Amino acid sequence: AARNVDGRVILYADRITGSMERAMNETARRREKQEEYNALHNITPTTIRRNIGDIIAHVSQGDQVTVPIDDDRPHMVGHNLRAYIEDLEKQMRKAASDLEFETAGRLRDEIRQLENDELGLPSHEQKAPLMGRSNEGKPGTRKTRFGKQAKMRMGGKRSR
Repeated sequence: AARNVDGRVILYADRITGSMERAMNETARRREKQEEYNALHNITPTTIRRNIGDIIAHVSQGDQVTVPIDDDRPHMVGHNLRAYIEDLEKQMRKAASDLEFETAGRLRDEIRQLENDELGLPSHEQKAPLMGRSNEGKPGTRKTRFGKQAKMRMGGKRSR
């Protein structure tokens, strides 16, 4: 009703309960207050009229993604990318056989980067953070109440 110019609301019920009566009285009080404010400031309530194209353009704004392309490396997809990677592998093997290990290493890194890009993997390896060591599942330990560890002897009895 707040966005409707007529402010019309239809309630379906067998009888008006106390909570419904209080809600309707509160709504009437707020409406009266709003009408006084509108009259004092010369405001005429109107509905919002928007072109559907504006709404769709606003919602679909985040649907597009711009991906930067390196100028020094050709942008290829599918079979072209596979052929380019195979060509780089041949160059890498030739460089290694000619004892040009720096060039071979650079080509190897470029091949890995291209393959990771093709698979959608991150460009750098991420290792799991090192946390404390756990005794979970190690022989001679067993969880008891409240997560405490108890040393066990053979036969399953606790040591003191």
